[in-house]
Amino acid sequence: NPYARRGRTKGAPMIFTVAIDGPAAAGKGTISRAVAERFGLAHLDTGALYRAVGVKGGDPIAAALSLCPEDLARDVQRRFARRDGGAVLDGRDIGTVICPEAEVKLYVTASPEIRAHRRWLEVGGDAAEVLAQVKERDARDMGRADAPLRPAEDALQIDTSSLSINEAVSIAVATVAKGMAARGPVLLLAADGWRNE
Repeated sequence: NPYARRGRTKGAPMIFTVAIDGPAAAGKGTISRAVAERFGLAHLDTGALYRAVGVKGGDPIAAALSLCPEDLARDVQRRFARRDGGAVLDGRDIGTVICPEAEVKLYVTASPEIRAHRRWLEVGGDAAEVLAQVKERDARDMGRADAPLRPAEDALQIDTSSLSINEAVSIAVATVAKGMAARGPVLLLAADGWRNE
């Protein structure tokens, strides 16, 4: 990973964590993957891991099917977050519970109606029922006693309700680049190769 070598002394690890939290269908997965790709960071979708453990059949995420619940322990996620080369994690409690020391924290959200519409475009069905499910999940996630869904106090909140994917990703990339700039020169992966920023 050429990016991971910037701004550090030879042989020293590059630890840089981007924590991205938010409710379902807000766009955090799309933004997380884009940020990870842009900066050459490892990516972990913690929600996909939890879903994979519950899968009884099928093959939604082949690599994750062999995981046991112990693999999902918070300390495993924390080790991933603080790995050499940097990491992006997305979920619901990354910036508040899993990795409160993350160098950059983003909270990606959108109105329940917008998120329900996005989900409906993916899965179809009755639009009113999808909206009810989104609201029910929000209430469950935000109201749970252990690690409720909420933005970290120092997280930048990105409301994607009226943003395009490119606009939302641009805000996230700029925020991560700013966080990294404090640690040394920033290299961004452009279409024609790495460039200083």
